[in-house]
Amino acid sequence: MSTGSLKTGEVPDEAEVWDFLRRHLESIFAGDWATYEATTAPDLGLYEHFVTSHRIDGLDFHRFMIEHAWATREAAEWRFDLLEPCLQRYGETAIVSYTLMLTTATAEGLRHRSHNETRVLVRLEGSWQVVHVHKSPA
Repeated sequence: MSTGSLKTGEVPDEAEVWDFLRRHLESIFAGDWATYEATTAPDLGLYEHFVTSHRIDGLDFHRFMIEHAWATREAAEWRFDLLEPCLQRYGETAIVSYTLMLTTATAEGLRHRSHNETRVLVRLEGSWQVVHVHKSPA
């Protein structure tokens, strides 16, 4: 249930990165651990301001969170939008930044949450992997 398509002026290499990112983000909200693990480096480092002020390393924390549907647990439906997306590409490294807005449909109605994200992607053995994430309040 994601949104987004090629933007005017987007070149195929950029489309590959954005398509990868959408698949990666969808895995989080859909509770798809297999896809998340396949798109994330085992030595992931991340900062999630709404969880703790310290860096969280590795995949164990996120496995627990994804398997328990932390992001969409009360929602019958969900969607996300990437506001003000920016891509910086340096060979086999891509840095994507945006404001992520998550909209969920709950028994109480629609809820919106947003925060700023930067994700660092590296192409390892021919496949993109998320190696670092930094989230901050929007």
